[in-house]
Amino acid sequence: MNRRLARIRTIQALYQVEMTDIDPSMAIESVLEKGDKQDDFLDSLVNGTLKYTDEIDSFLHGALEHWSLERISRIERAILRMAVYEMKYVDDIPINVSLNEAIDLAKGFIGEEESGKFVNGVLSNVANVLKNS
Repeated sequence: MNRRLARIRTIQALYQVEMTDIDPSMAIESVLEKGDKQDDFLDSLVNGTLKYTDEIDSFLHGALEHWSLERISRIERAILRMAVYEMKYVDDIPINVSLNEAIDLAKGFIGEEESGKFVNGVLSNVANVLKNS
């Protein structure tokens, strides 16, 4: 499984966990399609994002301008949380790669250019904080 597909599956799993409070391992299993093999990157994204949700959300609260996390769609929230996890905790992925992947995912999942712009704005604010810390 390539990293793009692992990110897509991560968003699907995070969405399931938030919607149904399903166990993360069951959510991961349910998003795998026939032929997909268990993937370490997928596991680390899902479990890491969930482990650090409180810290990630505090970054997002600081980066959101005139918005609250509760007003953001669950899909956008999952994308933002996963991206912040990558940006802060996954050292082998450059911040700009995580940012661009999240923008593409937002456009793909939401289907609107505005969603990509919104994700870009929020994550750019997060990136600035991370670069200056």
